[in-house]
Amino acid sequence: MQLPFTIDLKDKVVVITGAAGVICSHLSRAIAQCGAKVAILDRDEAKARQFADELNAEGYTAKGFEANVLIKDSLKKCREAVLKEFGKCDILINGAGGNNPKATTDNEYAELDDATKGIKTFFDLDQSGVEFVFNLNFIGTLLPTQVFSQDMVGREGCNILNISSMNAYTPLTKIPAYSGAKAAVSNFTQWLAVHFSHIGIRVNAIAPGFFSTKQNAQLLWNADGTPTQRTGKILAATPMGRFGEVDDLVGATLFLISSAAAGFVTGVCIPIDGGFSSYSGV
Repeated sequence: MQLPFTIDLKDKVVVITGAAGVICSHLSRAIAQCGAKVAILDRDEAKARQFADELNAEGYTAKGFEANVLIKDSLKKCREAVLKEFGKCDILINGAGGNNPKATTDNEYAELDDATKGIKTFFDLDQSGVEFVFNLNFIGTLLPTQVFSQDMVGREGCNILNISSMNAYTPLTKIPAYSGAKAAVSNFTQWLAVHFSHIGIRVNAIAPGFFSTKQNAQLLWNADGTPTQRTGKILAATPMGRFGEVDDLVGATLFLISSAAAGFVTGVCIPIDGGFSSYSGV
């Protein structure tokens, strides 16, 4: 990928959680191309280090670190390692998140005869699955922010970018825990933008629309590779008529984390959804 524009992040220390995943690995590479020192955080240290090695081989500066976004002591240990390797964190991207089948219903609407269908309904949702999804997305945003934003206080050009979702605006059927957690992330983004406004830290978010990934593959594609009925609904309600590509997230991300480009922007959540949120269906 060759960036069609220039954002200067030279020598900025950028910490990215979930950075070895599909979306955040792509964002990590784009940020590295802008001259940043990228700390690749992932629960799987080997995976984080392998991806960092790839970036270094391409001529960029990166290092992989083990970090569990749900364990504060793990994040504190990681912070110390990042400080030793790169220095203080300038930019934090909270990219860790995801859904879980245990927190997903099989049906879009509750019907009177659901008990005879042998499906997983709202009443069958697993509490531990719901808690995991909510914690991964919301607590997994809050804890890294608590740990790494301490290095940003009173320093120029520091900011935080959260990854929300279009689910936060209008909840999608079948995924109540994920939708609720992302709504919490968007609300937290606004709250934190206000809270940190006097100490020089900007806080923003992006809200990806529909992207076809491993995370949602079972909802979007049948076992034989054909699109599900849900995919048909999504594309019919997306004016641009396609799923998003990871490249579509790069521009908004670089804009928001650049103090030169977005120095007076805080507390916003930019939809990147191909017009889905604007379309009424007629």
